Amino acid sequence: METRYPSVFRKGKINFENTLELLSKFDIPYDYVHVKHIFKASDSLKAGTITLEDFRGIYRTIVHRGEIQELFKAHAPNHRTLPVPHLVEFLRNEQFQPEANETTASQLIAKFEPIEEAKRNAQMTLEGFLRYMTSDDCAIFKTEHRIVYQDMTRPLSEYFISTSHNTYLLSDQLIGPSHLWGYASALMKGCRCLEIDCWDGPSNDPVVYHGHTLTSKISFKTVIQVINKYAFLVSDYPLVLSLENHCSPKQQEVIADYLINILGDKLVVSTIDDMVPNELPSPEALKFKIMIKNKKLGTLEETLERRGTDSHDHEMRIAKVPQLSMQFGTFKIKIALALSELVIYTKARKFVSFEDSRENQHFFEINSIGELKARKLAKLAATEFVQHTVRFITRIYPKGTRTNSSNYNPQEFWNVGCQMVALNFQTAGVQMDLQNGKFLDNGGSGYVLKPEYLRNANTKFNPYVLSANQHPVILTIKLISGHQLPPSSLSRSNKADPVVIVEIYGVPDDQTKQQSYVVKGNALSPRWNETFTFNIQVPELALVRFVVEDQLSLTSNDFLGQYTLPLLSMNKGYRKVPLFSKLGVNLHPASLFVHIWYFTQ
Repeated sequence: METRYPSVFRKGKINFENTLELLSKFDIPYDYVHVKHIFKASDSLKAGTITLEDFRGIYRTIVHRGEIQELFKAHAPNHRTLPVPHLVEFLRNEQFQPEANETTASQLIAKFEPIEEAKRNAQMTLEGFLRYMTSDDCAIFKTEHRIVYQDMTRPLSEYFISTSHNTYLLSDQLIGPSHLWGYASALMKGCRCLEIDCWDGPSNDPVVYHGHTLTSKISFKTVIQVINKYAFLVSDYPLVLSLENHCSPKQQEVIADYLINILGDKLVVSTIDDMVPNELPSPEALKFKIMIKNKKLGTLEETLERRGTDSHDHEMRIAKVPQLSMQFGTFKIKIALALSELVIYTKARKFVSFEDSRENQHFFEINSIGELKARKLAKLAATEFVQHTVRFITRIYPKGTRTNSSNYNPQEFWNVGCQMVALNFQTAGVQMDLQNGKFLDNGGSGYVLKPEYLRNANTKFNPYVLSANQHPVILTIKLISGHQLPPSSLSRSNKADPVVIVEIYGVPDDQTKQQSYVVKGNALSPRWNETFTFNIQVPELALVRFVVEDQLSLTSNDFLGQYTLPLLSMNKGYRKVPLFSKLGVNLHPASLFVHIWYFTQ
């Protein structure tokens, strides 16, 4: 340490800024508040400086974690180094990497071992082992699920699709600001279905806002420009623009013009090969494409006939029939043909009943159902609901009384196969944690293939009444320790009384949680060594949420951080659980250290 950075210690002592600088040079992730606290404790003379020995103490406090040292000693034959064969054994037996071999172990030594002599001898020291165990190589989320790995050639209806509601709002539904950042932000989170609430604007220029409220207005044109810019930065897979269309036919024509001129080739204006299909295309077939969801005049066949083969002829036909009236319930809605012609695979259709859909609904028609009605249908006719979502894309949206932009629990609608479960992305909380956790899967592409029993036309699946042909999983989580947990916002030092809650979200039978005991006054390195066991009936739908709280009193806790992921995306073995803030910000280096084990019964 002295040989590499002698200049810092030239005067024998260093200040707080130098301490942070030195930790960064050593690639040591640190939390400012924790280092500040340890620094102050080391600075016994209150001079604002510490000695080299004091710095070593800070380094050891942060890096030399007792629980990882114990693990190292248990596997290092001489308690000092892990030779390649022993490292292979550790990877196979403890990290559940059966394919690990000497090459794997050598690569890890090359990547994490800081001591050259150990590297030359093909050994890993405690320093290297600590770096490895706290790295992303030991993250709880499976590396192979960080990329698109699922079959993307199935019809669109076979996927869960990341969907946002009132995407333009940044806060509440009554007086909050509408902002373009709502769209950019949702797209950067992998969202694949955006809602655009369109109204007539001044000078024949449509605007986007929450109608009949005091939310501010933004121009439809700029919304489409922002969407065009951000559409495929995070995911290559198709994007659906769900238009809540309140515009006059005249301004609908303006909308159609903007969509065609701004989105260009990205816009889906016909079926693949201009043929009449009998099922929805796949995400793969629609890569880098944008679809419009809106009411539509007539059928897809009629649109293709009108389109003809000549695009100029197409424009002429649209000019001849500028608008038609459609009867919806007791009132007529006038729809501009120009906009209607842009609706290909995602035609909005009013939901009447499952029976009506079975008899009359086309595969390219999408139902939007409010959360209250959807909840009632799920409880009264779950199997019918599942059979409906096997055939048709179904979008669920929050009830109108959620004026504060609160969210419902999306899990209950994923359980019956609903593809587009729309949430207010602007509202942090457990519901968005579940949304973010679910769509971490499959490379964060915004598309997750539904389990087979939510795709099979002959399914009898009912999340409320489970049959014997499920494959339950026993999940065991040993909560070992925490590392540099976020100090409580209500604490003046780096102290907290952390407690960890492990929650399971899934079908009703799997909905449960277990809680650790409270570690008093230690957010830096709390140790629990507690084991939780869960019997999970429907593992493919289960999400696991780790929540860390500071116990303020017996009745109230302060949220410190959380992490949510699909059960089947969890790595087995000794793993690091990263923590995220309420707003979804990574609180690195705050983490939990756990051991995961699960098997099918």
